[in-house]
Amino acid sequence: MKLEAAVIQGDGVGPEMMEEAVRVLQAVCRRFGHHLKLYPVLACSQAIEAGKEPLPQESLKICTQVPAVLFGNSGLKKYQDWPLDKRPEGALMILRKVLQVSTNIRPVRMYPSLKCFSPLKAERLEQGMDVAFVRDIAGGVFCSAKVQGNGDGGREAYEYEYYNETIVRKTAYTAFKLAKSRKNKVTNLDKSNVLGSSRLWRQTVQQVSEDFPDVELEHLYIDNAAMELIRNPGRFDVFVTSNLFGDIISDEGTELTGTPYLYPSAELSNTEQGIYTPNQLHYPDEPVIGQQKVSPIGMIIAAALMLRCSFGLEEEAKAVERAVEKVLEEKITTDDMKYPGAKVVLTGEIADLCCQFFG
Repeated sequence: MKLEAAVIQGDGVGPEMMEEAVRVLQAVCRRFGHHLKLYPVLACSQAIEAGKEPLPQESLKICTQVPAVLFGNSGLKKYQDWPLDKRPEGALMILRKVLQVSTNIRPVRMYPSLKCFSPLKAERLEQGMDVAFVRDIAGGVFCSAKVQGNGDGGREAYEYEYYNETIVRKTAYTAFKLAKSRKNKVTNLDKSNVLGSSRLWRQTVQQVSEDFPDVELEHLYIDNAAMELIRNPGRFDVFVTSNLFGDIISDEGTELTGTPYLYPSAELSNTEQGIYTPNQLHYPDEPVIGQQKVSPIGMIIAAALMLRCSFGLEEEAKAVERAVEKVLEEKITTDDMKYPGAKVVLTGEIADLCCQFFG
């Protein structure tokens, strides 16, 4: 199979993480006999320093002509006071808009060797934690008109929690299809006891579930789900929810592991094009840039997510994930995630060890 993807290295620690993710991706493609064609494109701070926009037109054109874009960490402190469309992060904003991404997937799991990082007590983790948050990113208050003015109470501001059946179906279908490759369970999160938009959401998700009779569906109110995720994270598989609720609960889920930098994120368009990033896209610790101290696992697993979602290569994606698991089982880590009893290696050595798994 021929696989094509654009590569945006990003800023800060992005390039060193991306280099290792690409090496692992190349190794797994060789192992399974795929032809991989990657197109490095100029973007983010590299483009700005070359006197161009954060995502020049020639780079954008390449990104729109391939099924997937691997996108590294973005943003640097020296640009933080610039207008958003001029900062390095502006490249991602433009790409999201042009590709018309509509659904976000964030898989999160508790690796047994890293339970020491979790803020949860051991008894809460007896069943482990392996979930995926599937969130709409096309509707809701984040994407509605921003209204400001003056009213009886002084200055006022509001947005609309707008949803229609088409938006909900797209996100729901993504969740159910993902669940079929996991544990066949979807948990829908809403606030349908008080919100009309949530009642439409729940009804539409329920309708979509009829096309997936083998997948179990349960409905929870978002506030109850936030408590249940802490009480017993091991009972969940795939969450599906709206933009605002998903933004909050997915961050709760990653922080429950205590290792938020180890996870990927996918943003999928209506045409199945995808943007694949590390979950925590804006790495804050700039003094470590270029020192091979950061874990590339979030970017490596993002590459695995690309294989699964953009190319339908489930076996290959699982091979990458198993390679990462094996490295972590050996208590091998990087300086940014060192813990008692662990062997600390360089960023590139993590990729070397993963590649060895493919033979």
